[in-house]
Amino acid sequence: MAFLLGCEKAALEFSTKTVFESVSIGVDEGARIGVVGRNGDGKSTLLGLLAGAIQPDSGRVVRTGGVSVGLLGQSDALNPAHTVLRAIVGDAPEHEWAASPRVRSILAGLVGDVDPQTLVGSLSGGQRRRVDLARLLVGEWDVLMLDEPTNHLDVRAISWLAGHLKTRWKDGKGALLVVTHDRWFLDEVCLTMWEVHDRVIEPFEGGFSAYIMQRVERDRVAAVMEERRQNKLRRELAWLSRGARARSTKPKFHVAQAQALIADVPPLRDEVALKRMAVARLGKDVIDFKNVGVTLGGRPILRDLTWIIGPGDRVGLLGCNGAGKTTLLRTIQGLQQPTTGRVKIGKTVRIALLSQHLDELAEHGSDRVRQVVGRYSARVMLDGKERTPAQLLEQLGFSKADLSEPVCDLSGGQKRRLALMLILLDQPNVLILDEPGNDLDVDMLASVEDLLDGWPGTLVLVTHDRYLMERVTDNQYALIDGQLRHVPGGVDEYLRLADAREAASAALAGSWGVAGCGTAGGATAGAGGGSASGGEAGIDGGLSNAQRRALKKELLSLDRRMSTARKKIEGLRQEMHEVDPTDYVLLGQMQRQVNEAQDALDELELAWLEASERLEAGR
Repeated sequence: MAFLLGCEKAALEFSTKTVFESVSIGVDEGARIGVVGRNGDGKSTLLGLLAGAIQPDSGRVVRTGGVSVGLLGQSDALNPAHTVLRAIVGDAPEHEWAASPRVRSILAGLVGDVDPQTLVGSLSGGQRRRVDLARLLVGEWDVLMLDEPTNHLDVRAISWLAGHLKTRWKDGKGALLVVTHDRWFLDEVCLTMWEVHDRVIEPFEGGFSAYIMQRVERDRVAAVMEERRQNKLRRELAWLSRGARARSTKPKFHVAQAQALIADVPPLRDEVALKRMAVARLGKDVIDFKNVGVTLGGRPILRDLTWIIGPGDRVGLLGCNGAGKTTLLRTIQGLQQPTTGRVKIGKTVRIALLSQHLDELAEHGSDRVRQVVGRYSARVMLDGKERTPAQLLEQLGFSKADLSEPVCDLSGGQKRRLALMLILLDQPNVLILDEPGNDLDVDMLASVEDLLDGWPGTLVLVTHDRYLMERVTDNQYALIDGQLRHVPGGVDEYLRLADAREAASAALAGSWGVAGCGTAGGATAGAGGGSASGGEAGIDGGLSNAQRRALKKELLSLDRRMSTARKKIEGLRQEMHEVDPTDYVLLGQMQRQVNEAQDALDELELAWLEASERLEAGR
């Protein structure tokens, strides 16, 4: 593989910190590299160094002649007076960019919902980010460097972006470096990982999962070495006090297989114990939606929504940007009154929200962390054990030096962890988390996940981080066309449903002349690299009118049967909430009934999806 760029014995020091010391690393053609590390350890600096935007204090950065590098930074340099169209394609004539399937796919996947004649200066922060990413991807680059590219993207757009990057170059061509905290994205796209820590860069073969396994082994070996060191110190002390002793044969250590590393790891959560504690704190009724509809500005956001959230439930909400997730969260909190139907909130319910913008920290201003935490004397029950505020701080990665920092001077990740801790200290029994993974590195995300595993209450999570979604929640629900749908298959099932709905209803949509709702043109469009219009498939048909009518009739029948099955499942779950939580035999029998009903619903949903695809293919 040909060498593209890299650095040789590069060192870089800022006024208050040494970032790198004599780092030598290279990027070869065909590389797909994920860069991870703690916040502040130099991940973004590394990209700037390799891209030539930052010069090293010593050593050098080398690049093969003619290699082009595209860098997506954390801030953009878009001209606010330019239109979105000009910001992305520049002055290229329409017949050039519109004739390129790759460009059309990028536009559909990232900015299909944005008017191309809108001025950049009037866009929201998230829209500007997507425009800047589209601008970069439209260009031709030998090396792409992306710093947090998944920020402000929903799960469909993230899935599209992964498909695009995997098929952007032929195998063994081009190179990609990506800094992100999205662990699914790293596993999907990257073949190598670089960990930035302690002023060095340590490479690992494989994606994020392989990197974690290698880190576990590295930590195990480090623990063994530390134990050896301690034993040696004890022997030296014994020699000093009683004279030298005969040396014993050195022990031999066996490196276990990956399965052995996790063989004795307990389950993530004790669901029965957490459910029992949640019932004790919440009672039987938590939040009950019945035929709820919400209309804002004359536009229906939620439609005829019936949903029961019980004690100890851990649910995740999926949906593209603008689907109504925020409206649903406000309705759960009682901040948004339904236009139709009713929302019943249990008498003992205490709801707390961790918002995206951390508004809850504004009142603390310049107070120091130790002052803020000192106002709380309560202990929190997590994983069956009482935790003090100091123990929570330590678990969330705060050092003693951090305690003296003013809240306003904390980093984004520190603020998010502090806000979560303060919420837990208030001891709510219903916790709503809106993008809790923002600004957190992968190690801190793991710490937050461990913390939430032992929290005995009802949890509602909104996040575009699919790894976090499926790691922390037990059931996922999707908002599609204003209606809530249970997706037992998690994010993958939601993506299939969303793509099928879009394909069934859309053709050439939007001012760009390409399909898509602006959140993704569908993962298929990115993977195939072809036209994203989707309006030409099946033009010559294959189904007669009678066959189409039969399929439509079958879809209506399946919809009714699925609705009945969902009501049956909700009814069974409601009955479980009314059962004595200590009657484990009865709870086990009822859980088996729920599982059987859920299996039947899964089969119906699969049949619906297949019928929908047949109908669409025959149009």
